[in-house]
Amino acid sequence: MTDLFAAAGLEKSAPRPLADRLRPNRLSDVVGQDHLVGPDGAVTRMLRSGSLGSLILWGPPGTGKTTVARLLARETALEFQQISANFSAIADLKKVFEIARARRAIGTGTLLFVDEIHRFNRAQLDSFLPVMEDGTIVLVGATTENPSFELNAALLSRAHVLVFKPLDDEAIGRLVARAEIEMGRPLPLDDEARLSLIGMADGDGRAAITLAEDLWRAAGEGETFTAAKLQEVVQRRAPIYDKGQDGHYNLISALHKSVRGSDPDAALYYLARMLDAGESPLFLMRRITRMAVEDIGLADPQALVVCNAAKEAYDFLGSPEGELAIAEAVIYVATAPKSNAAYTALKAAMRLAKTGGSLMPPRHILNAPTKLMQTEGYGAGYHYDHDEPDAFSGQDYFPESLGRQTFYEPVERGFEREIRKRLDYWAKLRRERAG
Repeated sequence: MTDLFAAAGLEKSAPRPLADRLRPNRLSDVVGQDHLVGPDGAVTRMLRSGSLGSLILWGPPGTGKTTVARLLARETALEFQQISANFSAIADLKKVFEIARARRAIGTGTLLFVDEIHRFNRAQLDSFLPVMEDGTIVLVGATTENPSFELNAALLSRAHVLVFKPLDDEAIGRLVARAEIEMGRPLPLDDEARLSLIGMADGDGRAAITLAEDLWRAAGEGETFTAAKLQEVVQRRAPIYDKGQDGHYNLISALHKSVRGSDPDAALYYLARMLDAGESPLFLMRRITRMAVEDIGLADPQALVVCNAAKEAYDFLGSPEGELAIAEAVIYVATAPKSNAAYTALKAAMRLAKTGGSLMPPRHILNAPTKLMQTEGYGAGYHYDHDEPDAFSGQDYFPESLGRQTFYEPVERGFEREIRKRLDYWAKLRRERAG
């Protein structure tokens, strides 16, 4: 039906969204992805070689994945067919594959573009393998999620992953300028509001054009919007952030590593990003508390106390006042002296506990509540440390067959510097008394 309307010329008169009217006709017109479609880009090199394999296009929304897929079909003279994983079952895929085989029989190849390919289950993804291998289709899948986690290894081994970047301010600015040419009039914005619009797009070209289209609809004759009026007119676009997917894990990783790197300003920035996107404060406090025990430990024992207090303060105050308590905890752990000595000590002890077997503790530290146990030597020779000089006996507490082990190595930072002095002093006493 669509082809009949196009042939009759009726399609041109039908209303089309501005984003669709601005869709590039050449790969070189795609903005913000020069590493792919520039003169020496990955896609450009593939086309230059005359060979196009199956591809997975991975990147945020509005970065040109669908456009590039369409243009690849045009550049390679393949029949473009598009399906969405949201609406396609195994039976639908079989029909698509049958049509592709019929095309191949008459000498025409098929570029099958699968939007949201990560939403297919394993059985559906496996169904692509034979038709990819025999050349029935060239698969081009688009996904906003990390393919390493969302797609099976068999499919990934047969496809090349191309990473699409969020559009930077310069690329968004070029799209807005194209929109103004297409519309034949400038956006009704002052300079500050124009910059604000570009920021609101959040790296999404389609969102930028949609926002611009909304502004032209809202503006009165001769009206020019300020930045404040712009926010009032278009409201605020929600950040690109899915609390169960990549955005969630990327930002919490950035927050954790900023704290570990003792950068409170970067840590506050990522905390603000996550709070702004609606992240659960309880999740944030769990992760910040983990930072206190994993990356600070006994270098500053107060870090754990501060984190627990911040969680209690948030529970008591709620939002938004309680968010200040979370921010204080982040600043505290970011500026605290760092040590992972307790973390690495526990891991080393766990490894030995799992591989060492069920070794008996030395008998002198075992209780002897029965005569039989006393006869067997349980508790014999035990020295009560409080009765010893310096309240330190220096006895060995490891299983005899294992010998003394060292797991905990405090660093020369914060309170662990004092712990190091104590351990060195006790080691000296232990050597003297053993001698």
